Amino acid sequence: MAEFLQFSSGFVFAMVVLGMARIVRGPTRADRMMAAQLLGTGGIAALLLRSDVTDRPAVIDVALVLALLAAFASAAFVVKGAREASGEPEASE
Repeated sequence: MAEFLQFSSGFVFAMVVLGMARIVRGPTRADRMMAAQLLGTGGIAALLLRSDVTDRPAVIDVALVLALLAAFASAAFVVKGAREASGEPEASE
């Protein structure tokens, strides 16, 4: 079972690396943001699988922090887009 989990983790990580191409080439900011969310989700999945394989529970904490950062990044993207759409000036501080 550990071999299957390790293979699955490697496969998810490979898909995360392929998602980097969309961040680089993404024609719009929304495409880039969705690719970044995919990277966050894939990274979380790979870390959780690796944690189970290596029997290191501290990796779960790293995955949880990555999940929080991905949620904050999405919220910041939406707020910035709403400000740009409404024409509000950027806060200088």
